[in-house]
Amino acid sequence: MLSDEAYSKIINRILSGGADFAEVFVEERYTNNISMIQGEIEDSSSGKLLGAGLRAFKGNRSIYAYTNDVSFEGLMDVAGRLKAVVGQEIDRDLALDFRAGEHKDICPILLMPNSVSKKDKAAVMRLAHEGASGFSGRISQVVVNYFDYSQNVWIYNSEGVKASDSRVRTRLMVSAVASVNGDKEVGFYGPGAAQGFELFNRIDPRAAGERAARIADRMIRAEYAPAGKMPVIISNEFGGVIFHEACGHALEATSVAKGASVFAGKLGEKVAGECVSAVDDPTIPNAWGSANVDDEGTPTRRNLLIEKGILKSYMIDRLGGLKMKMEPTGSSRRQNYTFAPTSRMSNTFILPGDHYPEEIIAATDYGLYARSMGGGSVMPATGEFNFAVNEGYLIEKGRITKPVRGATLIGKGNEVLMKIDMVGNDLARGQGMCGSISGSIPADVGQPTLRVSELIVGGRS
Repeated sequence: MLSDEAYSKIINRILSGGADFAEVFVEERYTNNISMIQGEIEDSSSGKLLGAGLRAFKGNRSIYAYTNDVSFEGLMDVAGRLKAVVGQEIDRDLALDFRAGEHKDICPILLMPNSVSKKDKAAVMRLAHEGASGFSGRISQVVVNYFDYSQNVWIYNSEGVKASDSRVRTRLMVSAVASVNGDKEVGFYGPGAAQGFELFNRIDPRAAGERAARIADRMIRAEYAPAGKMPVIISNEFGGVIFHEACGHALEATSVAKGASVFAGKLGEKVAGECVSAVDDPTIPNAWGSANVDDEGTPTRRNLLIEKGILKSYMIDRLGGLKMKMEPTGSSRRQNYTFAPTSRMSNTFILPGDHYPEEIIAATDYGLYARSMGGGSVMPATGEFNFAVNEGYLIEKGRITKPVRGATLIGKGNEVLMKIDMVGNDLARGQGMCGSISGSIPADVGQPTLRVSELIVGGRS
C-alpha cells in the first residue's frame, strides 16, 4: 500500500482534468479451487490477484480504468489517462484529509483458509462425495467443488473517504446425478459463508452430499409435473432465488436510475401483498453476502426494501444516487478491480410471517410444492421470469402426495409479489453467485415457505 499523500496526488491528478469526483480501489486476493469427480481430485488451483481500479465522475458520466501495476508511477499513469478522457485542464490541488471510518468487524474469521492444507480440504470433499454416492444405487456420478478466497480492499476518494475491508469466503458445492435406463436427473447443494475453514464445524459435508443426492434420486423416479395455472408453495431457503432475480434486480439503482425497472418511481406505493416484507442486509454476521463496507467505502447497512407490501427503498450506489438524487445505501459491489462498481444485492430475503409451513400446505387444496429451485432467466425491465423447479411435489387436498419433475415457474415478479397470500415462519437462506454488469459476486437469497395464490406452471399437461 502507498501513503495517504500518494493517493492524494493520484486523486488530484484525476481531478485536474475537470472531474467532479475521483476514486481509487485497490485489491489483493488469494483464491483456492479444488474439483473432485467420483471421489478423485480432478483439478486444484491457487492464485493471487493484485490490481487497482480508478474512476472519475463528470456530471452523471462515469469513466473507469484499471491496472495491475499498483506502484505510485503506475497509478499516476492511469490517473493521467482518466484526466485526458475528462479533458478539461484546470488547476486543482485539494488538500485531502483522509479519515478512516470506524466499524465493527461483522465477519470474524477463526481459521484462515490459506492456513489449511489441501489434504484437509480434500478430506472434507471426500466426506461430501461419500454422502452422495452412498445415498442410493441410482446415483451414477458425484462432482464436488471446494472454493475459498481471502480478499483485502482499500478505497480512497476525493471526498476524503479512506476505507478498507478484509473478506474471506468458503463454499462447498455438490452435484449428484441419478440415472435410470438412460434417463438422468441432477441434484445440487452448495452451502457457503463469509467464514474460513471453521465453516465445516457448522456444515456437515456428508449431509450436504446426501441432500444433493436425495434431490436427484427422488426426481429420477418422479412423474412429470402437470401444466397450467395453480397455487404454488415455494419452500424456504433457496426458494428466495425468485425474489432475488425477478424482483431484487429491479430494485437496484442500476435499473431504477435508467427507468428500466417495473419499480421505478413507486416508492411509498403498494407493490406486494400486505403479508410481504423484504430486506437486503449485508450486516448479517458471517453471511455469504456480508461485508463491513461496500466497494465504494460506504459502511454497509440493513435496507428495508418492502414493508407490509409498501415499497420503502432501493439499493443505491454512488453513481445511481447521483442520477436518482438519493443517498447511497452501502450497496455498491463488484467482482474484482477490473469491474466498475454498481448497485448490487448482498443478503436479500423475504421476512418471516405468521404461518407454520404445515398450515400453508393444509390450506391448499391443489397445487405445486416447489421444494428446491434451480436456475432461470428474468428481464428486469418487465419482471418476466422463467425458473426451473429442481425438486417438486404435487399437493392434493391439503397434503403433499407425490414427487413431480420437469416443472417450471413462469410469471412477472411484480405480479407474483401481489399474489403472495401466505408467508411462513421458517426463514432460511441459501447461497449463490449473482451476475450483473459489475461481474459475479456472492449473494445470499432467502425466504420462509410462502404461497403464491396463482402461478403458471410449465410441465406436461
